[in-house]
Amino acid sequence: MNIRISRGLGVVAVLYFTANFSAQKTTNDTLPKEQKIEEVVMIGYGTQKKSNVTGAISSIKASDIDDVPAGRPEQILQGRAAGVSVISNSGQPGSTATIRVRGITSFGAGSNDPLWVVDGIVVDNIGWLNQSDIEGMEILKDGASAAIYGVSAAKGVVLITTKKGAKGRLNLSYNGFFGVGSASKKLDLLNASQYGMIMNEANMNDGKPATFSNPSALGNGTDWQKQIFNSAQRSSHEFSISGGSDKSTFYTSFGYYDQQGIVLRDISNYKRINGRINSTHKVFDFLTIGQTFAYTHTKSQGINENNEFGGPLSSAINLDPTTPVVVTNGIANQPFPSDYNSPNIVRDPNGNPYGISHFVNKEMTNPLAFRQTQLGRYKWTDDLVANIFADLKIYKHLSFKSSVNGKLSYWGNQAFTPVSYLSPASKNDFNNLFRETQKKFEWSTENTFTYQNKFGEHSLNVLLGQGYYEYNISSGQNTTYKNLPTNDWQEASFNFEIPQSDRATNAWDGKETHKTSYFARVVYDYANRYLFTGTIRRDGSSKFGSNNHWGNFPAMSLGWNVSNEEFWPQNNVVNSFKLRGGYGVLGNDAIDDFQFANFLVPGSNYTFGDDIIHIGYAPSTLENPNLKWERTSQFNIAADLKIFKNFDLSVDVYRKKSTDILRRIDLPGYLGLINNPFRNIGDMNNDGVEVSLGYKKNWGDFGFSANGNFAYLKNEITRLEGDKPYVNFASFQSMGAVSRLQVGSSYGSFYGYQNLGVFQNQAEIDAYRNANGGLIQANAKPGDFKRLDANGDGKIDENDYVNLGNSVPKYTFGLTLNMNYKNFDLMVFAQGQAGNKIFQGLRRLDIQEANYQTTILDRWTGQGTSNTIARVTKDDPNQNYTRMSDYYLQKGDYLRLKLVQVGYTLPKNLSETIGASKVRFYITAENLVTFTKYTGYDPEIAGGDTFGIDRAYYPQARTFLFGANVQF
Repeated sequence: MNIRISRGLGVVAVLYFTANFSAQKTTNDTLPKEQKIEEVVMIGYGTQKKSNVTGAISSIKASDIDDVPAGRPEQILQGRAAGVSVISNSGQPGSTATIRVRGITSFGAGSNDPLWVVDGIVVDNIGWLNQSDIEGMEILKDGASAAIYGVSAAKGVVLITTKKGAKGRLNLSYNGFFGVGSASKKLDLLNASQYGMIMNEANMNDGKPATFSNPSALGNGTDWQKQIFNSAQRSSHEFSISGGSDKSTFYTSFGYYDQQGIVLRDISNYKRINGRINSTHKVFDFLTIGQTFAYTHTKSQGINENNEFGGPLSSAINLDPTTPVVVTNGIANQPFPSDYNSPNIVRDPNGNPYGISHFVNKEMTNPLAFRQTQLGRYKWTDDLVANIFADLKIYKHLSFKSSVNGKLSYWGNQAFTPVSYLSPASKNDFNNLFRETQKKFEWSTENTFTYQNKFGEHSLNVLLGQGYYEYNISSGQNTTYKNLPTNDWQEASFNFEIPQSDRATNAWDGKETHKTSYFARVVYDYANRYLFTGTIRRDGSSKFGSNNHWGNFPAMSLGWNVSNEEFWPQNNVVNSFKLRGGYGVLGNDAIDDFQFANFLVPGSNYTFGDDIIHIGYAPSTLENPNLKWERTSQFNIAADLKIFKNFDLSVDVYRKKSTDILRRIDLPGYLGLINNPFRNIGDMNNDGVEVSLGYKKNWGDFGFSANGNFAYLKNEITRLEGDKPYVNFASFQSMGAVSRLQVGSSYGSFYGYQNLGVFQNQAEIDAYRNANGGLIQANAKPGDFKRLDANGDGKIDENDYVNLGNSVPKYTFGLTLNMNYKNFDLMVFAQGQAGNKIFQGLRRLDIQEANYQTTILDRWTGQGTSNTIARVTKDDPNQNYTRMSDYYLQKGDYLRLKLVQVGYTLPKNLSETIGASKVRFYITAENLVTFTKYTGYDPEIAGGDTFGIDRAYYPQARTFLFGANVQF
């Protein structure tokens, strides 16, 4: 069966039927009835009995998440699967999460997020997905299970199936909640009196006069955190209808989600609307067709999530508490009235000017004044994801399936920037209205043959498949209007007639890429004892040149159900025992398009003394026909046991090795390249152990279950390009690099000075000498940090940087407890991590008068006063605070009580009075308490691929919710 679609027709088909290719449950008519009820898991393009799975696959079912309040759907993975790290990128509404499956796979080619496959459709994210629509999630963690997805699978694969209808009566359900969140913690910042004292002391340590004549008279001053944090409402409403007959089934749903932010909710909020239609139709006994279709619209406003350069959160941390929020007693009474002379100064609703700091400037502005300039800014998305498939039973043991899948996305943003004066360093003399829109269409078609049969004790399943994928059919444009005749964001419009000179428009087209794939899999077992799975995938990608256009990705895994052997004694201790192991090779091609080639691109314009700008062209990068995809090989051995009839235990041990890692290399600017080229420049290992333990038992009316998981990870970089010992990684303000990619160390390890304490007096400085008798820190003064001369060269410089700790957690863990007694139920979920460091970079180093946390009160002020915090100084001649050292690092260990929920289900006779089959009410507390020694807002810090740097992290809210679940 061939499906041929032109591009134009393909758009229409996908828009209305969406693509789903992979994981429809198949029925094996040769299996005895008692085996059909055995639990199955998705394995990509099919299913397999859980007892016969030979790969490392973690499963999450709808029953595990139905009672979890909706949010970002990827968050439900957190703490529920061993070896899967889920860290919130921020507490801002709608924010994504950083997800890592068995550690870091790459350090240059795209993110390290896994491949998402929803109903067989490969998508770039699942933010558009309605949580209540999820039937189940499988995480393919090892090479053997993920190899069926080839070049896209190195970072793990998450398979998601959405709910389908079932034969029988019509089912209606509603799940909704409403709640309020707030900040669970505030930083301990200096009040005005403390601030004045510290600033005076810093000046005096630098030999300068005091700034404040009487600091104690300043009082408490302004609590800027109090000004920005607010209560935030959150609500969700999800409806679904499903049903069917012998011939057709359907499932349709609608969802609405609304969340306000706990930081200035007027400019931090998120709304999402979802709609879905899934259906299957048995046209003939041998032919089944079906489709899935999902539409999602989002609209959001947001502030900087983790950025020390401005924004209300960073400003609230750094602004001096001596500046008032609003000037109500006249500008003449302010210390620096000239700051208020601008006619464009931002005012409150009563006409009073917002306070302006004379001490803390640059991007740091009054958060409430800043809010007034951000009203009306928003982002939006429209996602349509669809699939249509046909399943043809050729004869008893052979079937053919064909699917067409697609995703059509529109997104953009709009922003009005008013005329404003926030400070001498932050002002706008002209207003402007900006709008940007983009669209992208991606589609694929896949065709598979499946042969499934049983010969006596032998069971065989053979899959042959082919796929074609088109990516990044995209375009975009933006428009800017300047000098609008209004300064009100509600009145700003592109309908104003303004001169052409005040208009600017840009447009662009994306670079289309494609991939062709062939894949095969053999699954065999003998008597449910000896298990074998073999997979091969061959991918060809337009991202790579002819030298490496094609790649092969093989895998194999074996299993032995030892407890099914005749010699295994029947006992009440170990009820079942399976050994499994596998090896597979995966790929990663997540780099920019056509990086193997060198193109001349416009934009390098120049004048030749004639005042005329001549259009110039420059090479985009350097050609590299040998560029190839990263390869990740993974070896996994494991054991699965059922113990004492009620305990399920799984232990996995693995080694994951990434080779030929892709990363841009640094080249001198005089080469005239637009972008530095990608090269295969590194290798990296991830070694780990994963343990999952579950328990479930009922005692009459009381039921109890517990599911816990624990994972250990060791990450190590083993090679860098040109045998370089290290490459600088993340940087922080004027410090430069604070972490490195260094051979022998973990990904993104922190490097800096090791402090040996604080010099208490001049004698200690004089005693710290090198082998030649010279002073190692000749410019130090009492109260400065004493630093380790790590290389023994008798001086302190960046060659003395040492490994100060890892940003990647060594340990992750989660625990879910469920209890029910008659109509009451209780769920407790906790998760955490350990073995990592967090860089706390909350203070602006280039603003000498920026505020401090109260820990600075324990600074050195004289001999014996402190051996951990150096003296305060603005000029900082010893670079106590302006160079990276272990002073900035704190332990990132935490255990968080993520969810506590108490529910009550109405007795059946009461629910039936309103025609319902089930009515349940519940109260939920999220992020109830966090056990940690970290002094910042939140120890759960990701920040994309740069783990562990807190640049003013938007904290997660502590939220209390009331909800109901009703089924008819």
